[in-house]
Amino acid sequence: MSRGTLKQRFKEHPLLKSMAHRFIMHPVKTRPNWWIRLFDFVYLKRGKGSVIYLSVRKDLPPFNRFSLGKYSVVEDFSCLNNAVGDLIIGDYTRIGLGDTIIGPVTIGNHVHLAQHVTVSGLNHNFEQVDKYIDQQGVSTGHIKIEDDVWVGTNSVILPGVTIGHHSVVAAGTVVSRSIPPYCVCAGIPARIIKRYNFETKEWERASD
Repeated sequence: MSRGTLKQRFKEHPLLKSMAHRFIMHPVKTRPNWWIRLFDFVYLKRGKGSVIYLSVRKDLPPFNRFSLGKYSVVEDFSCLNNAVGDLIIGDYTRIGLGDTIIGPVTIGNHVHLAQHVTVSGLNHNFEQVDKYIDQQGVSTGHIKIEDDVWVGTNSVILPGVTIGHHSVVAAGTVVSRSIPPYCVCAGIPARIIKRYNFETKEWERASD
């Protein structure tokens, strides 16, 4: 039975879904129970030569996909979380010290995330003012970071954003909208400050 078919069956039976979720996830720590983490080598896909340092927090339940490409590295004190959406990381990619990656997120090949970067496809719902925010559930927006991207330290990538091929996100930037390929962005919120001109073969200053 495929993963998709199994997930569909659980959706059709709310009580069964709730019981399975409680078996897999700790209700307070909101991470997989220790007996699930014992078997993460079975369901986490790791490419040849990939490295996840021991201090990395792996909030990676088996009901969503996780894969780390060949020769990719997740540095110390980072957090990987696919509890609300798949987390796919390509080849020759480096996740820097203290980064937080919350799915649904797809990161391409030869991507470099510097230190203390947050990439989160999750938002908390808050529309009902007569109800606690933590009781209103969450929404998600898939983030895609294409190949050959550099994200500077302390940057934040928000839900639904795509960052195009060979683009650069300057340190401390908050990216709340998609960035085209071959661009440099900076600021809060991010704005494009440079574009590559293929006719002149030079980086040129740009305005949004």
